[in-house]
Amino acid sequence: MKAVVQHKYGERNVLRVADVETPSVGERDVLVRVKAAGVDAGVWHVMAGKPYLVRLFGFGLRAPKQKIPGRDVAGIVSQVGPGVTRLAVGDEVFGTTLEGSFAEFTRAPEDRLTHKPANVTFKQAAAAPVSGCAALHGLRDAGNLKAGQNVLVLGAGGGVGSFAVQIAVASGATVTGVCGTDKVEFVSSLGASRVIDRAREDFSVGADRYDLILDTAGHTPLKRLRRVLAKRGTLVIVGGEGGGRVLGGFGRSLRAPLASLVGSQKLKGLVSHEDLPTLEALRDLMGAGEVLPAVDRMFPLEQAGAAIEYLHEGRPLGKVVVTA
Repeated sequence: MKAVVQHKYGERNVLRVADVETPSVGERDVLVRVKAAGVDAGVWHVMAGKPYLVRLFGFGLRAPKQKIPGRDVAGIVSQVGPGVTRLAVGDEVFGTTLEGSFAEFTRAPEDRLTHKPANVTFKQAAAAPVSGCAALHGLRDAGNLKAGQNVLVLGAGGGVGSFAVQIAVASGATVTGVCGTDKVEFVSSLGASRVIDRAREDFSVGADRYDLILDTAGHTPLKRLRRVLAKRGTLVIVGGEGGGRVLGGFGRSLRAPLASLVGSQKLKGLVSHEDLPTLEALRDLMGAGEVLPAVDRMFPLEQAGAAIEYLHEGRPLGKVVVTA
């Protein structure tokens, strides 16, 4: 099969398309014919090996252990292991893989996949798992989201942010989104009651207070965020960009629990994962039309490096997808 491969850390030129062996399935594995693969922020971090904290998380100290990039996948089941019970050959599925989705085929454990809703395309479904699950975990599990709350989403025009706005609206919250000038109309279309253009307005100086703040891959100081957080509100930090070579933008996530020791506000750094119950909850939201993944651009497999670079520059309205 054809796949994007990477043997060292670096910029987009470390990626190339090569012929590799098609994975064989184990007892509870599923082989998926990839129709589309999502690009999330983590793909850039693993490609670049930055910050160095990523390497300590088990991705490889000197070179990436996983030679094929990508985690998000949507496609058709082409083979199942003898212990697989939920899925069958021919099923249309989406989820995550541990072995790389930037390929014509990928192998995934059965519990990392669920059925694709009929009203969602493969490209939309491929954009959903990592970002959609992060938004669900951040809002519902870490943030304890409730109907009627006042919710602020920073980075509302990006991958996790675009899911978070829709999920919060579907949950009955009043949502304010913060984004760049070029994404204001897009975030408004997602259902946000108010959109703040960060180039023209400082969200932290107004009189509004928020029960829940979801900060997606930002670098706003904790002090500014706490200024607009309600007295007993919750701040959830999802990822982080910028910062130094060692911790990158993840320093705030590490400091947040310590800051929670003083006062009644709760500050949390999110560690997300794509478990089956959350994937199924995301599937149901998409199937009901309450959440629809926004795909900005699609790139062919041969341009996977360009897709990762486009995402890292912060330009997409929502998500970016690679098509196999």
